[in-house]
Amino acid sequence: MKQSNAIKGIFATAVTLLGGWAQAETLRLGDFQSTSHIVSVEGTSKWMAEVTKATDGAITFEHFPSQQAAKSKAQLDAVNNGILDAALLGTLYHAEALPLNSVVGLPGYYGSAVQGTTALQTMLKEGPLRDEILASGVTPIFGFVLPPYQVLAKTRLGMPADWDALDVRTSGSTQAMTARELGAVGISIPGPEVYTAVERGRLDAVLFPLASVPGYKLNEVVSHISTNASFGGYSFVMVVRSDLFDGFSDTVKAEMLRIGDETASHVAQAQDASVAGLIDAWKAEGIDTYQLSAEELDSVTKALVTVSADWVERINNDQASAVLDTYRKLTSE
Repeated sequence: MKQSNAIKGIFATAVTLLGGWAQAETLRLGDFQSTSHIVSVEGTSKWMAEVTKATDGAITFEHFPSQQAAKSKAQLDAVNNGILDAALLGTLYHAEALPLNSVVGLPGYYGSAVQGTTALQTMLKEGPLRDEILASGVTPIFGFVLPPYQVLAKTRLGMPADWDALDVRTSGSTQAMTARELGAVGISIPGPEVYTAVERGRLDAVLFPLASVPGYKLNEVVSHISTNASFGGYSFVMVVRSDLFDGFSDTVKAEMLRIGDETASHVAQAQDASVAGLIDAWKAEGIDTYQLSAEELDSVTKALVTVSADWVERINNDQASAVLDTYRKLTSE
């Protein structure tokens, strides 16, 4: 009896030390962004800090940014193989495992990070996008998008004819379809490698979200940046290995999800707010930040009209058409 009471006392002390949380975990979390990138500052790092605070230190994190634990395309495998416990996935880098989630890469659907994030969060709560992620062995905690992709180049690109035979950096196969329909060649290169590729002339242009440009210093190697196009999008989804997440208490899971919702909204707003200031700064540097004319936008839109239909056909999944319809509806609200 004395031994039993002693054990109970030790357990009670442990719970007290954890501020009432009857478990303690340090999650190894990987991503491919630097800690100075807006996605990390306002997203990943913020979420980790808030979760640790909300759980009174019961849940902490060991962060592996800048591809320290795994390359951008290997983050999901690293979680499934136990190298990591969690990761901020760039879903377009995992199109083979998460083909339906690549819908976000289609051009012309959302006009701001807030609009796109609201749609994505809704689709991650239930439905094919969530089911696809769960089937890959991880649980989605929250997701958000980058602002609409613009084109960065050393010459002004407007009408589709301007893109003919150019080598353009794209994020995954969906954006490669966008480049192809404009007459260019899409080349998939991870964000951290784009600067050097442009500097050395391997790339003629880059499709990139403006809020992410400072994180990679691309303004140093281009002279023209569009500001009002929508050449597709990009989604990030924070995931935790499912067997680990399922073992958490309901309270811990609820806090991680609640803070995830708040973080998704926050990082989307922060990105949108940063764009206007960035454009002003680039203008001061002598960069041509330009809006496509109504004629150029119309021509580009017509050139890209088949991309969505091609996406449905290429995915060859009986849910692809329904996913696209839902995405189209949510991003038009």
